[in-house]
Amino acid sequence: MKLTRYTDYALRALIYLATHEGDLASIRQIAEAHGISQNHLMKIVQDLARAGFVETVRGRNGGLRLARRADRITIGELVRHTEADGALVDCSTCRLAQGCGLPAVFAQAREAFMTVLDGVRLTDVAGRPGAFRHLFTA
Repeated sequence: MKLTRYTDYALRALIYLATHEGDLASIRQIAEAHGISQNHLMKIVQDLARAGFVETVRGRNGGLRLARRADRITIGELVRHTEADGALVDCSTCRLAQGCGLPAVFAQAREAFMTVLDGVRLTDVAGRPGAFRHLFTA
């Protein structure tokens, strides 16, 4: 399964926030740390805030942080949110769709993939405390 750039950027944002857990960060800081578009990241962060992954703090000293502890966020939960469709293949226009067994196989494979991701917490992929700090200094 290939994840979208949207999911990639959402994961990068959450990893950044997990490595700075408790601190407020700006969208600009995260975008610069990863070399990604600030405008694109802003849309993703707004979505992550609506979904309860990120908390935003408005005002002069505002920013964003994880809405929950990093050990309470699973990668599977995030991927399910960002990859809403989740289908590996679009079989809707295929002439074989009615009698083909591949859709069931692909659905089973996707569930196995998601089961693995459900067992991985944000803390597991964010590394050891401070492991990325040298990459994220502004």
